[in-house]
Amino acid sequence: MRLFSCLCCGKGFDRKKNVKTEQPLWREFTLKELHAATNSFNYDNKLGEGRFGSVYWGQLPDGSQIAVKRLKASREEISFAVEVNILGGTRHKNLLTARGYCAEGQERLIVYEYMPNSSLVSHLHSSEPLLDWTRRMKIAVTSAQAIAYLHHHATPRIVHGDVRASNVLLDSEFEARVTDFGYGKLMPEEDGASKANNTGYLSPECVESGGGSSMRDVYSFGVLLLELVT
Repeated sequence: MRLFSCLCCGKGFDRKKNVKTEQPLWREFTLKELHAATNSFNYDNKLGEGRFGSVYWGQLPDGSQIAVKRLKASREEISFAVEVNILGGTRHKNLLTARGYCAEGQERLIVYEYMPNSSLVSHLHSSEPLLDWTRRMKIAVTSAQAIAYLHHHATPRIVHGDVRASNVLLDSEFEARVTDFGYGKLMPEEDGASKANNTGYLSPECVESGGGSSMRDVYSFGVLLLELVT
């Protein structure tokens, strides 16, 4: 119950404690840099693919590992500009940190930190029991902290709209890093694809109306908790 009350009212979590104080440099990358980092977006570097593009593993000259989201062609250039602005100014220890972007020619890319333990969904459906109860509780609490920050402290305040296990990545300490809180909220839905892919996490009211209030995230977080405890 405490987790749900924190999501609804924003109380119970120390904002100053959880906002990142040491931030990777946010900058514009060149397409040449990202080609070099990902071995020209080699298939072997591909981490996954979603509605808005593919994600590739990469390594910068300083040795740091990155995940590069290569976005599909967009009908609205303004959406990418708004996305970049939001990601550049949204920082919390349990949100996936965006390190920068690239916009050259037709290419639109966003560069993130690389998370070594992949997504929560990959562990929930794994035959290897990596998630003991201590880790599951840590993931629940840190996911709630991220969502509460988006709802109550981000500027502008953000409704995630797609809270689910595949959008919760895990760092080296198995703390949650919530991702995909920007681009999907700025792009128009296409043929109901988002609703169809995420129906299991939506309340009946949202399925019928497509509503986008913060309560949508609270319901989805409840489904996520159910997955964590079963």
